[in-house]
Amino acid sequence: MIRSVNSLVGAAMFVAPLLALLAIWAIVVPLFNVNPRVFPSVGAVGAAALDSIRDGTLFAHVGASLLRVGLGTLIGIATAVPLGIAMGVSPTVAAFLTPLFRFFSVLAGIAWIPIATLWFGYGFGAIVFVIFNAVFFVVAYNTLLGVRTIPHTLRNAAASLGAGRWALLTEVLLPGALPNIVTGIRTGLGFAWRGLIAAEMIATNVGLGYMLFVARDFYRTEVIVFGMIVIGVLWLLIDRLLLVPLERATIERWGMVRRA
Repeated sequence: MIRSVNSLVGAAMFVAPLLALLAIWAIVVPLFNVNPRVFPSVGAVGAAALDSIRDGTLFAHVGASLLRVGLGTLIGIATAVPLGIAMGVSPTVAAFLTPLFRFFSVLAGIAWIPIATLWFGYGFGAIVFVIFNAVFFVVAYNTLLGVRTIPHTLRNAAASLGAGRWALLTEVLLPGALPNIVTGIRTGLGFAWRGLIAAEMIATNVGLGYMLFVARDFYRTEVIVFGMIVIGVLWLLIDRLLLVPLERATIERWGMVRRA
């Protein structure tokens, strides 16, 4: 009962600032007679939302964006986790790859858009590649940190009890590093979402970023603001409904925090 009340209070505290911002927007725009080309009214954005739902364009843009970010993130995780574990286990591999990681981590994401379009053309492949870069380095580095936090005495104890390489990986290293891995996924997905929107403005003809870019050409600020709201709401839903519970459950299961 107490936990349910705390959850409701937390949700109310989270929503309250957004409602306050909406109220300020609804009051300020008509009060100062703001030009619609500068910033739209709440009603204009609502009308744009209804139009995009009726003609189906919203679902096409959202579906395309979610597919790209989902695939790019999965590829990034699938390649980053094994490499991060290898770096955490082998000092030689870590010493060799760490300078490369430090160099490319600065370039991850948006900086790859120009060359990605040259390699893959304007479309699905280029955007997925940009998202992959945004996720890969963050997840790999967090995996490395997670493996390094596992005490060597625990690894040696597992080996002395007869654990082979596969058992050591699946029963010691991967579970021990999982809290850090999930944290890296959450951070990397945030970078991926930003890279997705930027890439879609340049490299495709469908997606939320493309919707913003086209609306700018026609001075449709109501569509731009609606697209920004959709992007923000989608990220909040992904973060709050998927990533935060996954991170909390992982820390409680394999980390140092016990469930209350």
